[in-house]
Amino acid sequence: MTVPTPPGAPIRVLIADDQEMVRTGFRFFLNAQPDITVVAEAADGEEAVALARRERPDVCLLDIRMPKLDGLEATRLLAGPEVADPMRVVVVTTFDLDEYVYGALRGGACGFLLKDSGPTLLAEAVRAAAAGDSLVSPSVTVRLLKHLTAAPAAAASPAASDAPAKSAPPAEPLTDRELDVVRLVALGRTNAEIAAELYVSLSTVKTHLSSVQLKLSARNRVEIAAWAWQHGYGQPGA
Repeated sequence: MTVPTPPGAPIRVLIADDQEMVRTGFRFFLNAQPDITVVAEAADGEEAVALARRERPDVCLLDIRMPKLDGLEATRLLAGPEVADPMRVVVVTTFDLDEYVYGALRGGACGFLLKDSGPTLLAEAVRAAAAGDSLVSPSVTVRLLKHLTAAPAAAASPAASDAPAKSAPPAEPLTDRELDVVRLVALGRTNAEIAAELYVSLSTVKTHLSSVQLKLSARNRVEIAAWAWQHGYGQPGA
């Protein structure tokens, strides 16, 4: 697994987008952050994969619609289930389409952000990915996760073929405290917010999350949240 960014070291970012103006805007804003530096840029998916493998950035920001290789396939090659040392990928796109969201998350992305989310959320997504957390655009999150609990009658929707199948219950049951953490993850809380709400330390939250990931065979927080919504733990007060 990729080694976390050392404290004090800037988060190294790769930007891949076929529009030069987008890359320039992202680079300008991210380089202005004291804890982030852009180390590589790519104009197509093939170049993005090659640069990412060579430079090993802490976070890759990938557009979906790119020449030669689209962002979903590039994500799979860099962060997919078959990758021995997966990278942290955040998909950033103009297109708020469910099939893209499912494809990105299934391919291993730890974040999904719309380009109109604004620069502040972009920086937050980079920091979250570098810290091992996930960030999905607020406008996407609830709709995406609620869709996972839709009745079978909704299976005819355009995105249904891309929606993940309902996962099996964990082999080892989650403890009550682990379920508390899972519920808050499903509601989009950060580790710090979970610690504050449950009156526990940040390290305790991380310990619970590690245990939950192991029990659920989840690769990231997004998969934990998806499991929660699929099994009825995604509603406030569930």
